[in-house]
Amino acid sequence: MSDLYTRIVDRMTGGLGRFISWMVMLMVVISAFNAIARYVGKWIGINLSSNLYLELQWYLFSLIFLLGAAYALKENAHVRVDVIYGRLRARSRALINVIGSVLMLIPFCLFVLWVSWPSIRNSWVIREGSPDPSGLPRYPIKAVIIVAFVLLLAQGVAELIKAVRVLRAGEHEGAQADEAHAGIRL
Repeated sequence: MSDLYTRIVDRMTGGLGRFISWMVMLMVVISAFNAIARYVGKWIGINLSSNLYLELQWYLFSLIFLLGAAYALKENAHVRVDVIYGRLRARSRALINVIGSVLMLIPFCLFVLWVSWPSIRNSWVIREGSPDPSGLPRYPIKAVIIVAFVLLLAQGVAELIKAVRVLRAGEHEGAQADEAHAGIRL
């Protein structure tokens, strides 16, 4: 059952990572348009830029950052001090991952979900919008906080299951994991 869970979550997170890469491209195009429109608009004396495009750029960045957290965790690309971690054996890394997941990652995700829910709920109730003219509504992007931390929590549990599997495995599987990890160091 745990194998099925990790495969489903990994597949879902991998697909999300591919989707995020397209959002990065879209954000770059919108950012370039914003910059060009601002300068061309000044040159011809017409305002070609809009708060809508600026906020869309910010929203895309927020989506990339928030939704990318689960993907970064899956791909072992999250921030940490890799100088020591990368030199450890698979079982030692797995122990660190178990401790970090149980003491830090999972409680933090649950805390953020619990603390952010009232604000996000209120934002939806009032249909919170941008204070800027022609800006985007704020309530949908705030809902992404819930989605992102649920995805991060799901991936965190999947990574915890994988780490426990490494701890339970014999030295042979631990050595295989060491060889596989050698190619993914940051």
